[in-house]
Amino acid sequence: MATENAGPIQIIMEKKLKDFFLPSHLEVINESYMHNVPKGSESHFKVVVVSEKLVHEAIDEEIKDAIHALTIVAKTPNQWESSGQKVDPSPRCLGGSKN
Repeated sequence: MATENAGPIQIIMEKKLKDFFLPSHLEVINESYMHNVPKGSESHFKVVVVSEKLVHEAIDEEIKDAIHALTIVAKTPNQWESSGQKVDPSPRCLGGSKN
């Protein structure tokens, strides 16, 4: 859930996803630091949700207005248990002026 360093978009996304899904597990990870964006940006996220509803429907407004990239790792409770409750790390950004 929200960390003490979470920005306003991350906090809104976490609340909406929690309220919409009532998930057994939820992580909203700001991965903007891995991309060519200003420090403190909230434009690239990874969402890990253990539920059975559609993520885009819950945070449609944020996707349209603020988010450049969204990685979704969505699992049912059984799939989450079978995975050892682990998610692979996202790759580093290869675009923009980072190369």
